[in-house]
Amino acid sequence: MKELIEFVAKGLVDNPDEVRVDEVDGDGEVIFELTVAEDDLGKVIGKSGRTARALRTILSAAGAKNRTRVALEILD
Repeated sequence: MKELIEFVAKGLVDNPDEVRVDEVDGDGEVIFELTVAEDDLGKVIGKSGRTARALRTILSAAGAKNRTRVALEILD
């Protein structure tokens, strides 16, 4: 799933070299922390958060397949 987030995020931003995804184990869930360049933050979040919501939906679907609870945090 980490590779999936990284692939999608790199396709959205202008600086794909600065995309970083860290995996953190939380209480019964896996949390992915996405970090991008400051200029690309708006592109990953999208208008009214639509892009971020779509990323979270994709992750939830992938997590449901593995019966894993997944969360995405976009760090600035």
